[in-house]
Amino acid sequence: MKLGIRHRTRYRYRRPVTVQPHRLLAVPRCGAELRLDEFILDAGPDTAIAWSDDVFGNRIATIDFTGDRREIAIDASMVVELDAPAWPLFAIAVEAHRYPFPYDEDDRADLGALAGPASGEADSVAAFARGFVAAEPTDTLALLKDLNAGMLPRVAYRPREEEGTQSPAETLALGSGSCRDIAALFIACARGLGFGARAVSGYLHDPDQAAGGQGSTHAWAEVFLPGAGWIAFDPTHGRVGDAHLIPVAVARENRQIMPLTGRYAGSADDLLGMDVDVTVTAMAGTG
Repeated sequence: MKLGIRHRTRYRYRRPVTVQPHRLLAVPRCGAELRLDEFILDAGPDTAIAWSDDVFGNRIATIDFTGDRREIAIDASMVVELDAPAWPLFAIAVEAHRYPFPYDEDDRADLGALAGPASGEADSVAAFARGFVAAEPTDTLALLKDLNAGMLPRVAYRPREEEGTQSPAETLALGSGSCRDIAALFIACARGLGFGARAVSGYLHDPDQAAGGQGSTHAWAEVFLPGAGWIAFDPTHGRVGDAHLIPVAVARENRQIMPLTGRYAGSADDLLGMDVDVTVTAMAGTG
């Protein structure tokens, strides 16, 4: 399936301000099931764009603005081909079929902070995670699917305009959260059970929505299983696998992979507003 994606962000200021460099994450992470056919980035006149990769291999655009501005607009458009199956099969190594299992020495070293519970993680999160382990040993993938499906019965989805991510304990206590909050809770639970897990940000294409280019930025998780590699878990929608998902960036925590970050020199009330518009559209002739 070929998808056209457009991600537009506009900041408006009360008076001309000095805009400091902005960091943009928008380039999809390609692989066997996702290919990038076209990418165009327009940040307006009198700007300079420098490209680099971070420690996770995410492609970063750093945008420099010349002169004071009352408005900035950053427009990323791209075309991708997504061939991920809706019902994927995972070639999990035999030794990892049953939980618990140990990662080998190299995998454990390379996963590092992505595996194991975070220091000071709340007891409520650990208890919630352990509640999904019906027996030991148990089927590894079934456990992770149960954990993925078990988020929404406990935590209602709630869009949040506020920046940042709730702590997993806070999300549990409130019983609600955004996609990034729910993903963070899933990741904390998976790590608490001994799995290597990481945060993912990108775009969502939902073919169940009416035609017209509905789409959004989205946050989900990936868990590393020997043999299968990184498997996508989207607890906000109860889905497993990469169908409908266009990953842009991965990291240890959501805060490391916000789509656009940057500052300006001025007072807080100089910012009049920020508008974000994302469309993800199936292109003609594709399924």
